[in-house]
Amino acid sequence: MTDAFADLLAANADYSASHAEELKGFDGIARAGVAIVTCMDSRIEPLQMVGLTHGDAKIFRNPGGRVTEAALEALVLGVHLLGVERVLIVPHTRCAMTKFSENELREKVTEVSGQDAWWQHFHVVADQKAALVEDVRRVTTHPLIAGRVEAGGFLYDVDTGALTQLV
Repeated sequence: MTDAFADLLAANADYSASHAEELKGFDGIARAGVAIVTCMDSRIEPLQMVGLTHGDAKIFRNPGGRVTEAALEALVLGVHLLGVERVLIVPHTRCAMTKFSENELREKVTEVSGQDAWWQHFHVVADQKAALVEDVRRVTTHPLIAGRVEAGGFLYDVDTGALTQLV
């Protein structure tokens, strides 16, 4: 073991000491019936942006906030086992996944890593609105989800905090 995580473990000790009483023994059900698929960007606070708190929603994050196969897997489990009734798909403004092509990202990663990254898929987003339409469709037509949830596509503005429904 290394000391690479010492600062985070120390912070966790403080967090753990004051861990919210209402979460002790919590069953993991989404109390507000919400799932949010969003980007991994640290400027996004998924719960706070919609007025929720710990235990209210299931959160799935990935580059670009896309509904990938892994996101669909999480949503199926959320719908059938964890009380999810509403799904918000939330990409954001100024997202790095909208700035580059697949090949540009592959070139950058190859250059920085020194390893051939041409086999890696990064799910770049050329058109956020079109991607949202497709992602909402993927959720609402999935055979294990269709008819069981309301799904919407939203754009989060990282500069203002505003959420706008586009789909």
